[in-house]
Amino acid sequence: MTDDAPVTEQPDTRPLDELLDDIYHGQERISQADIYRRAVAAELPAELLTRIAALPQGEYAVDEAADLLGGTVA
Repeated sequence: MTDDAPVTEQPDTRPLDELLDDIYHGQERISQADIYRRAVAAELPAELLTRIAALPQGEYAVDEAADLLGGTVA
């Protein structure tokens, strides 16, 4: 008998990372509303849209948005 911890599957962050790469190209900060609009237009999964909608209003740098949304873009 082994005490192996169960392997948890990591969520696929590619759609989020690609969105953030695209919208932050040449931009320092983007508003939550703009991130959400672009995510809807990109047809991101509902789970990601829910996370984006839950962000407090304001502007975010790409690293802040990635940290809060679970992406890997830095």
